[in-house]
Amino acid sequence: QVQLVESGGGLVQAGGSLRLSCVASGRTFRSYAMGWFRQTPGKEREFVAAENWSGGNTYYADSLKGRFTISRDNAKNTVYLQMNTLKPEDTAVYYCAAAIGRIGGPPSRRSEYDYWGQGTQVTVSS
Repeated sequence: QVQLVESGGGLVQAGGSLRLSCVASGRTFRSYAMGWFRQTPGKEREFVAAENWSGGNTYYADSLKGRFTISRDNAKNTVYLQMNTLKPEDTAVYYCAAAIGRIGGPPSRRSEYDYWGQGTQVTVSS
């Protein structure tokens, strides 16, 4: 069993930045592909960014390229999402997810992930 705990969400003005963190349990964190998704009420959970197990390959939703950056620190069992130039439409609950034993490129579909965190709220005011 893998537990994921997100933190770093909050209220920020448009144009500001936030860095989300997700700490994972388990001794084999370095073997997990990690991803971030977000969800607003009434909408499906959407892909934000992902990084493969080695950290050498990242993938982003097209609309977020250049503003969001995913990274990981395997020594701390932590994945980060740096969010810059935030917009009101970025308001959502952000979830981190772990995909176990995946090889190849970073997974971008919800069905490819095995474990999910509880989510952290990000609110961007205009």
